[in-house]
Amino acid sequence: MKLSFHGAARTVTGSKHLLALQNGKNILLDCGMFQGLGKETGVLNAQFGFEAGQVDYLLLSHAHIDHCGLIPKLVKEGFKGKIFCTPATKDLTAILLLDSAEIQRDDMKFINKKRAKKGEPPLEPLYTVEDAQKAFPLFEIVQYGEWFEIEKGLQVLYTDAGHIIGSAAVHVRVTENGQTTQISFSGDVGRYRDVILRSPDVFPQADYIIIESTYGNSLHEDVFNTHDQLNEWIQKTCVQKKGKLIIPSFSVGRTQELLYFLNQLSIENNLPDIPVFVDSPLSKEATDVVKNHPENFNNRVRKLLETDNDPFDFEGLRFIKTVEESKQLNDLREPCIIISASGMADAGRVKHHIANNISDARNTILIVGYCEPNSLGGRLMRGAKEVRIYGEYYNVIAEVGVMRSMSAHGDYDDLSQFLSCQHEEIVKKLFIVHGEYNVQLDFQNRLLKKGFKDVQVPELHQVFGLE
Repeated sequence: MKLSFHGAARTVTGSKHLLALQNGKNILLDCGMFQGLGKETGVLNAQFGFEAGQVDYLLLSHAHIDHCGLIPKLVKEGFKGKIFCTPATKDLTAILLLDSAEIQRDDMKFINKKRAKKGEPPLEPLYTVEDAQKAFPLFEIVQYGEWFEIEKGLQVLYTDAGHIIGSAAVHVRVTENGQTTQISFSGDVGRYRDVILRSPDVFPQADYIIIESTYGNSLHEDVFNTHDQLNEWIQKTCVQKKGKLIIPSFSVGRTQELLYFLNQLSIENNLPDIPVFVDSPLSKEATDVVKNHPENFNNRVRKLLETDNDPFDFEGLRFIKTVEESKQLNDLREPCIIISASGMADAGRVKHHIANNISDARNTILIVGYCEPNSLGGRLMRGAKEVRIYGEYYNVIAEVGVMRSMSAHGDYDDLSQFLSCQHEEIVKKLFIVHGEYNVQLDFQNRLLKKGFKDVQVPELHQVFGLE
C-alpha cells in the first residue's frame, strides 16, 4: 500500500492525497483546487500528478474549493467512480462547483479581452458548467459515525470535523494479506468552541494519520471577542469615517458566521442603520444550505432557534444577485458593509469592490480569515502599499484590518485536542499537510515532543510506502 501527496503539500491549498492498494485499487482523499499561488496556480491545477481514470473512489472531506474544486476536471479526464461525502457536503459542493465554473468563465472572458488586444491566444478554463454537472450523479451520501464497506477489505468512517457544515475527518480501514490498517485523514479541523457548529468528534485509533496544519504553530484570539471586534470596525469605518467596510469572505462558513454576529448586533440594537450587502449569489445559496442542516449546529444555536427562527437574517440585509446590482454598489456613496467572495480576495466580485474602494481613506478592507501569502488578501495583510488587480496597479490608501478570531481552522490547541484521542506510540507515521512550510516544521517539532515517533512533511507528489 502506498500513499502519495498531490496537493496541500508544503502549501495550504489543492488538497489531494492518493492511497494505492496492493490489489490495484486507488482511493483519492479530496480533489481540491490550488488557489492564491500567483503564476504557479495555473500550472499546479493543470496536472494532477496521477491518471484520473485510474482512481476508483473519491472520499471527499468537505465542500471548500481547495478540497473539492477539481472534481469536474477529474471527471472530465476519465474518473467514473463513486464520490462519497456527507449530505451537507453534497448540497454545498453542487453549488460551489457550478459557481467555480461560472467564475472561471467570466474571469477568462475578462482576461482574454486583454490577451486579444496584445495579439495573444485565448486561455481556456479548467472546466465548464457542463463539466461540473457531469460530476453530480457520482455523489453518494454517507452519515457520520457509521462504518460502511466500499468493497471487500475496504471500510470507511466519516466523523464530524467541525470546520464547516458537513465537514468530516475520513477514516479508511484496509485489509491486505490478513492485516487491517487504518489511515485517518483530518480534512480541515474546526474549533472546539465554534459559535455555530458542533465540536470535532473523537475517532478510532489509527495506524497512519494525515493532518492539516494551517494554524499549527499559533493560537487564535478568543472567538467570543469577534462580536465586539466586528462592532468596533463597523463603528470606526461606517459611523466615524462614513466609509465602506469591505469584507472578503468565503461563501461557505465565514459568511454565515458574519451574518450570525451581525444578527446579534442587530438584536442588541448595536448595528447602525446602514445597509449590509452580501454580494455573492453563491453566499445566498450556501446560507440556505446551512439553514437546511441544523443537525450540524451546536446546542447554543439550537437553543437560539427556539426564539429566533433565522439567526442569519436581520433588518437592512440584502443579498446581491446580478452583476448589474453589484456594479451599482460602486456608485454608492453612503456608508455600508459589503461582504463578498472570495475569502482570499483572489477571485470573484470582491476583487472589483477592492479595486473600486482601496484608494479611498474612508474605507476599510477587513480580512477575517486565512489568506495564502501570495493572494491579494495575503498581500494586503502584509502591508502592501500597492497591489495589482486585473492587470492594473492601485495604491493602498484604505485602511486594512485583520480579525484573527474568525478562522474556521483550529489552532495549535484545537489540533492537539483533535489528536488527543490517539495513542502516540501506536501511530506508525503522521503526515502533516495543508500548511505553510515554516508552520509545518514548527508543528512537526511540537508533535515529536508530544511523543509521535515519525512525523513527515511531504513534498508535492512524494510517495510513501505503508506497512
